[in-house]
Amino acid sequence: MKKVVLSISFVMLLSSVVVAQERDSKERPQGPPSIKQLFKQLDKNEDGKISLKEVKGPLKKDFKKIDTNEDGFLSKEEIKKAPKPKRREREQK
Repeated sequence: MKKVVLSISFVMLLSSVVVAQERDSKERPQGPPSIKQLFKQLDKNEDGKISLKEVKGPLKKDFKKIDTNEDGFLSKEEIKKAPKPKRREREQK
């Protein structure tokens, strides 16, 4: 009977660790999204370019800088060539 109790306890402990790891990985992005991910999230009409109406976040702020051909859309090529955003410095405790 003790083996069963230990096994159940071990499974419960293991599952709580897995759930905690999943939660942590969802809360903290692992870096900037790929261009493919950006287009999947932002290109609502799936025309292969992102308009000012579709864009949000840091891209919206820098839209005119990134839109080098000034056609009112961001292409994958323009986003690839865009300057990388500067990282915020962490506050020291």
